[in-house]
Parts: sequence; structure tokens; C-alpha cells
Amino acid sequence: MSRIIAGIAGGVPLASVPGSATRPTTDRVKEALFSRLDALGLLSRARVLDLYAGSGALGVEAASRGASTVELVESEAKAAQVCERNARTVNDALSRRAVTVRRAKVGAFLERIPLGQHWDLVLMDPPYPLGEDQLASVLDAVAPRLAPDALVVVERSARSPEPAWPEGLAHYADRKYGETHLWFAEPAS
Repeated sequence: MSRIIAGIAGGVPLASVPGSATRPTTDRVKEALFSRLDALGLLSRARVLDLYAGSGALGVEAASRGASTVELVESEAKAAQVCERNARTVNDALSRRAVTVRRAKVGAFLERIPLGQHWDLVLMDPPYPLGEDQLASVLDAVAPRLAPDALVVVERSARSPEPAWPEGLAHYADRKYGETHLWFAEPAS
């Protein structure tokens, strides 16, 4: 069973998506990711966008650790329902509505967002079969919607190549954890 690891809602159990429609981030990877984000001071009052949210576990973890707002974007119906359930759970624990869910395809969602809206942290855990060209297109749409000190985190298979960063993003760092590879990028100066 998945749970929120730390923060105000630490230890709260999360619902999981039934079947194999999603690939949950392991607790080991989630802990390493959020330890890094905490060390960088990126979570306190951050505006977070969780694309390809699955169960929403990454986004609700960010909310528990101090993010001011979190938007979970998921297109698959069962997964979006689980996102809703997990959002309610963490919002109840926080006593405020920090997490919202958008049932939409990621590309269509980003097209509707005005360029003036900015996120401080974008978490992307796309399905491993998502093509590199599709990922590059999403990264290109994300880049102009980032705050100046924002961070983008892309979770991929360790066998996947480095994402093709668009002109507006620069590779910052990367880490491997078994079968998982985390790629970090920031707005290009």
C-alpha cells in the first residue's frame, strides 16, 4: 500500500490505481526525490503541476510537504478517480483545498493554460511507452509556463534516453534508482 511519506499528512495511506494502467513511483524513489526537493527549498508554498499523475501520489506528497497548490492531470478514468480520492484525503488532512484534479490529456490541458500562469515545480511521470517526440512536445509546452526558479522532474525508465530538452529548458541533474531514472531541468537563462 502506498502512503504519504512525510509532512502534515505523513503516514496517511493512499488509494492505488487498480490493474496495470499506471506504474507507481516506488517509496525509495519518492523519498529520494522529495529529500532533494526539500534540500533545494522548492516545496514551501510552491505551485506544483503533476502531469500523468496516475494515483496522484507525487502531487499529494508535495502538498503534504508544504506546496501551496497542486494540480493533478490524468486522462485515464480509473486513475483520475483515484486522484480525486487521494486529493480529498490530503485536503482533509491539510484542512484546506490544496490539491485539485484535472481529467484531461496532458497536451490538451497545457494548450488551455495561458502563458502568464507559472508553476514552481512540474512533476512528470509519463507512461514508459510514451514516445520521445511526444515527451519533447510536452516539455516544449511546459517551458514557457515555468516560474524563473522552477524545476521540472521527469521520471523515465533507466533504459530510456535523456529527454530532448526544448530551448526553454536546461538539463540540471539526473539520478538513477534501479529501473527508474529521474531527470531534472530548469528554465534556460
